Amino acid sequence: MKNYILFIFSILLFINCSNNSSNSSVSENLKIEVSKKLRHVVLFKFKDAASKEEIQKVENAFLDLPNKIEQIKDFEWGLNNSPEGLNKDFTHCFLVTFNSEEDRSIYLPHPSHQDFVTLLGPVLDDVLVLDYWTE
Repeated sequence: MKNYILFIFSILLFINCSNNSSNSSVSENLKIEVSKKLRHVVLFKFKDAASKEEIQKVENAFLDLPNKIEQIKDFEWGLNNSPEGLNKDFTHCFLVTFNSEEDRSIYLPHPSHQDFVTLLGPVLDDVLVLDYWTE
């Protein structure tokens, strides 16, 4: 009888673990699909002649874009502080998040974005842009 109960308990435990494993896998897959975002990373290297005031205007203008372009779902930015010395004089990093490639396609030619690009042009030495889907 003791062996029989142990056998039944083992089968029930196995079935429960199998169900939890497959449910977990399904929910993780759903979470991944729902949480994927399109990230648009923009790095700026400013001209040596760019003044602090000009750079501040660029920062403020970029910070204002989420208020003007509804397709921007999230936005963050910061200044390089890496101790590695590998930034190649890029100082500013902006991370713009979209829900879709269509949203990004609306953002790029958007008049507010184009106004920003016009403001940026005279003080920009180099730019690096990288887009990716989150994993």
